[in-house]
Amino acid sequence: MDQPPIPVIRLGDTGEVAAALPHLLGFHPAESIVLVGLRGPNGSRVGLTVRADLPPPAAARALAVTLAGKVLTDDPVAVLLAVVSEAPDDRSVPVLPSGPGEPAPELPHRDLVHELVLALDARDVPVREALLVRSGRWWDYDCPYPCCEPGSGTPLPAGASPLAAAAVAGGAVLAADRAALAARITPPDGDPAAPAMAAACLAEGREHAARLRALGRDAVAAEAGAAIAAALADCRPGPATAATRLADARVARVLWGLTVPDVRDRALGLALGEDAAAAEVLWTECTRRAPVPLDGPPATLLAVSAWLRGDGATANVALDRALAADPDARLPRLLADGLAQCLPPAQLRVLISSTLEEAG
Repeated sequence: MDQPPIPVIRLGDTGEVAAALPHLLGFHPAESIVLVGLRGPNGSRVGLTVRADLPPPAAARALAVTLAGKVLTDDPVAVLLAVVSEAPDDRSVPVLPSGPGEPAPELPHRDLVHELVLALDARDVPVREALLVRSGRWWDYDCPYPCCEPGSGTPLPAGASPLAAAAVAGGAVLAADRAALAARITPPDGDPAAPAMAAACLAEGREHAARLRALGRDAVAAEAGAAIAAALADCRPGPATAATRLADARVARVLWGLTVPDVRDRALGLALGEDAAAAEVLWTECTRRAPVPLDGPPATLLAVSAWLRGDGATANVALDRALAADPDARLPRLLADGLAQCLPPAQLRVLISSTLEEAG
């Protein structure tokens, strides 16, 4: 499931919300159910958005209860739900015939919509609208007019929406799908640069162990902090950033530095300060180039940076990467649990600040 906590923004009509779903999620959903929390006095503002893959019919009720619980953590006054699916119209429903001997087609996945309406109604939250988004058009499951008949639909509005503009301004880059989002932080198969990066990590690993023996943990932690600060400076937004590729040896030094718990914990604070954007660039680069299991710590830090920026989809894929590197790692597991419970970015920021204060 993907639960991106996004900045609250006002949107216009139903079609605009339907067109904005990719920007609410960070990627183009496919065969998905999406719940959009509506906030404000009249439910005119978009709050938390929750997505899951479309379930088999037998699992519809359980998923409906789970998704309802997640979207309600944001205290919406109403919910808009959208089924994103290329499934054909359902002709098995015995309703009024559309012609001699022919049942009228129904929009697909109506049973799931029904379960979601019941689950939200049980929590006293109304479903403002229930939509089907398919092939560049949208339908309202409750609309009785010809525009919402199965063979019709309304074209999604074209042009940039306020949400799309806000997402771009906030640093979000829309992915084609969730797999494309994950590919941004995963080296391609047969990456010609991978052997050199692995060799640099092996060499730096030997040096790191030798310095620990000779200098002690505190001195090595101070060296690692300086290496991260220098790399961070080269990742700050600006004309040179796009052309800057950190040398393998520098990335390896940062990766091994992050294996020191004190260094990694202090690195969490970078997501809270003025260098938050540069930190996200650095963690993205390190995660993409790191061999297993050195990719775990930077992937965890990337998840925090993305989450605080409101990009829950990237946070999810980064945490998946961190847990794949070390399934028993405590911090990414705690973060994954928090994201699953839809912990708002503001609360995560407070938790990080208090943790750093307690650590001195």
